[in-house]
Amino acid sequence: MDVYKVKTIAEPPNLQVSVPGSKSITNRALLMAAMAEGMTILRGVQFSEDSLHFLTALQDLGFAVTVDQQCCQVMIRGYGGRIPRNEATIYVGSAGTAARFLTAFVAMSPGRYRLNASEQMKKRPMRELLVALEEIGARFTWLGDPYAFPMEVQGMGRRHGEYRIQLNIDRSSQFLSALLMTSPLMLDSLVIELTGTRSARSYVNMTEQMMRQFGHPGVQKYGEDCYQVKRSSYHAQEYTVEPDVSAACYFYAIAAVTGGTAIVQHMCRDSLQGDMKFLEVLEQMGCTLRWIPGDGQTERLELVGPQNGTLHGIDIKMSDFSDQALTLAAIAPYADAPVTIRGVSHIRRQESDRLQVIVTELERIGIHCDMLSDGVVIHPGQPHGARIQTYQDHRVAMSFAITGLRTEGIEIADPMCCRKTFAQYFELFEKGLYS
Repeated sequence: MDVYKVKTIAEPPNLQVSVPGSKSITNRALLMAAMAEGMTILRGVQFSEDSLHFLTALQDLGFAVTVDQQCCQVMIRGYGGRIPRNEATIYVGSAGTAARFLTAFVAMSPGRYRLNASEQMKKRPMRELLVALEEIGARFTWLGDPYAFPMEVQGMGRRHGEYRIQLNIDRSSQFLSALLMTSPLMLDSLVIELTGTRSARSYVNMTEQMMRQFGHPGVQKYGEDCYQVKRSSYHAQEYTVEPDVSAACYFYAIAAVTGGTAIVQHMCRDSLQGDMKFLEVLEQMGCTLRWIPGDGQTERLELVGPQNGTLHGIDIKMSDFSDQALTLAAIAPYADAPVTIRGVSHIRRQESDRLQVIVTELERIGIHCDMLSDGVVIHPGQPHGARIQTYQDHRVAMSFAITGLRTEGIEIADPMCCRKTFAQYFELFEKGLYS
């Protein structure tokens, strides 16, 4: 499918959908399963391009991995932090989590590894993590541009004593998550002092909680910007990945902008995922959100959009759930006042320059925007039809399809770039809205 032509809908939909498991939780669970001692069974795994690159890389490193995509299950035998092969070549594609997490993992080991990535990932931030790993003791040989893929690393192996480093996570909190997860198996103690200005830590909090779920005693924090992680191990177990809230948000946004209703199955009231905050934003914009009884002891999270999908304008800092900046931008034209998104300067360096994409593609359909240093102001209006360019960015494709539900003639170029995280998106979109 080269182009997806969005069809407008006349009546508010009543959506009930199931979405894949969380990409962020899946990839953290894959790493900790590989670092645990023994067999781990992961259920509810997301099989996106990103997670498949992660799985293939683990197999290339010598791990025994059994995959059952139909049952969304993966079995991994870990070796207590040891990588089975002392030499290997791995390819991480465009997967930022695989790129950061696996680079730290192999750099902590005593082996020699060659790492490569897609052209897109070669341009994404890595320097801060690589500098930190060099300071701890890893040695890199750059096979292209310095501090970028492709590269070769001679890992450091087990070390004694306390190491202290400074780390800037303004461009990606994954740098910190990667070091927190991988260092306990090789270092007695690692103290990380954060520099920079980024205060958003929702994904770091997820990392900390999952480390405890896998048996680590926990990260010590001294104030807001100093983390200490000590030597420990991870426990093999059976672990269930919760649904991907980032994916769920698209369907809740559909209900919001059409005045419809949406229920995404198996949502967790105590979810680890920061994108739950986006649902609170939709509440502030006029939606009704409530937990309703499900089968047995379960609950279901229902969102009802305002009548006629007329949303309120909002001024919101989204640094802690920035994956939803594009989703909010896609429904912003239908608000009754400007929508201002702040705190997301780092999204310029993701799969695309997402701030520039918001401005370019909204103006392509006739919506005026003002660029800010760390965000954008979107002025309400009636969009017109046009072909949205997606820049090989899955979130652009999925978000702007929602815009087309109320505007004739919206088309999505290269819609299957959504395979990166949610290959079934347009299939569920069609089934939920038009069948």
